[in-house]
Amino acid sequence: MTTRNYKTDLPVMMPVDGKPKNRPRFRLKLWHGAVLLGICLLSPTLSFAQSDAGQASVLEVLLRWMPLLLKGFIFNLVISVFAMAIGTGVGAMLGLGQISLHGWVRKLAWAITQFFRNSPWLVLLFFAMFLLPFQLRIGGVTIPLPDWLKAIIGLSLPVMANVSEIVRGAVTSLPSGQWEAAESLAYSRRQTLWLVILPQCVKRMLPPWMNLYSILTMATVLASIVGVSEVMTLTGQALAAEGGRTDLLAPFYSFVLIIFFIYCYPIARWTVYLEKKFAVKG
Repeated sequence: MTTRNYKTDLPVMMPVDGKPKNRPRFRLKLWHGAVLLGICLLSPTLSFAQSDAGQASVLEVLLRWMPLLLKGFIFNLVISVFAMAIGTGVGAMLGLGQISLHGWVRKLAWAITQFFRNSPWLVLLFFAMFLLPFQLRIGGVTIPLPDWLKAIIGLSLPVMANVSEIVRGAVTSLPSGQWEAAESLAYSRRQTLWLVILPQCVKRMLPPWMNLYSILTMATVLASIVGVSEVMTLTGQALAAEGGRTDLLAPFYSFVLIIFFIYCYPIARWTVYLEKKFAVKG
């Protein structure tokens, strides 16, 4: 009796070991920031050659307007912090509503989340800017609604929807055994959420929450389109005050780019660190 050897050349799907070898990976490094900083610093040098001899140098003009631009950037940070605070508070309640035992609450929270999560940020900003009243009258008290407050409300809407998804995803990612263990200890659903589930969700929610804040900070420049006096608006006003000199465009906008990069890059690096630290072992 002869034995035949059969070749098995058909492709076979190997089991996933959780550590893909060929997946492309991109991580922000320090030299990425150095290259970007060098490019931004090179633009004023190129502008020096374009400026006329009778005009003030680009560096002198930039140093003259720098305090005002930094004040405008601080206002951007104020908008981002308040929009993130409002969006996080409302979004957390909306995310808990998506896991509610009441069907109508769950469906309503899901609909609100999907609507604002899939709407353009600029459209929501215009929505808040032009549809909200200029002032509210409650009894005999008149409460003004300035443009910067409307901008905060408009930017907090997409943040609210994204935080809602972050909370929902973190809660549903926990194994069902956590709920069963709390139920065996006679915990109510509220006690289970506050004492067992949500404390474990913090480390899962923190990296995407920080990433969302970084995106929000960079999106605060959209407020310049609706007339809020933040760094981009002040940059345009400074360029107009200098007589529209074209040699100032690259240095001024490079300066705005640099200050946003200096603020957002450490947040991105910290987010990567937390993702590694809090990675869920499969």
